[in-house]
Amino acid sequence: METSGLLERPDGERVAWKKVDGDGPTVVWLGGFKSDMTGTKAQALAEWAERRRRGYVRFDYFGHGASTGDFAAGTVSRWRRDAMAVMAELTQGDLVLVGSSMGGWIACLAAMVIPERIRGMVLVAPAPDFTQKLMGPEIPPEGRAALEADGVWMRPSEYGDPYPITRNLLEDGARWSILGGEPIPLEMPVRILQGGADPDVPWRHALELAQALKGEDVVFTLIKDGDHRLSRTHDIERLIRAVEEFF
Repeated sequence: METSGLLERPDGERVAWKKVDGDGPTVVWLGGFKSDMTGTKAQALAEWAERRRRGYVRFDYFGHGASTGDFAAGTVSRWRRDAMAVMAELTQGDLVLVGSSMGGWIACLAAMVIPERIRGMVLVAPAPDFTQKLMGPEIPPEGRAALEADGVWMRPSEYGDPYPITRNLLEDGARWSILGGEPIPLEMPVRILQGGADPDVPWRHALELAQALKGEDVVFTLIKDGDHRLSRTHDIERLIRAVEEFF
């Protein structure tokens, strides 16, 4: 049975969560930028956890989904803190982190703080450093002008209405960069699932992460015709098989 609640933060904001109690390590879902915990993959994992009696926690970052906060005020620092608070207050023992898109970056940042608790990670179209390496280079001249003048640019989206990208988000993201320098000091097993037809996270970007990880037990799976969401039935089955490797 899945329960839900709100995690109170020191600043008065609330992080919405859902939890399934079960055996073995707890699977923690870390969603993507502007996504929420009701998405197809997050829901499929909840159903798997209930069916298999596995521990599972999913949540919404500040400014996302059912959590409070203004999305435009969100930063990588803030979303990382949300993830760390959820793990500290809602879980015990070993964890399996499942990070999608931006959630892959957050998963790596969290694992660097508590590596002793992480049994493994499954990353779906991981987007580390996306504010610098993926989003930044695509900002058009008018977007840069808006950021300079107002500190915010309304970025068009294929998935809905334009949404705010702030100068604060970009500058904060740069402080959490993990690519392009020393090896990422993570040695737990990692499974990466990446679509070859992903328009948002190029497969070479995800491969760069795989190669940067210090650990040797890293498996990179390229789904040649896969998109960014990887939410088709056979994609979901592949995700669940990857998670089950850690039980």
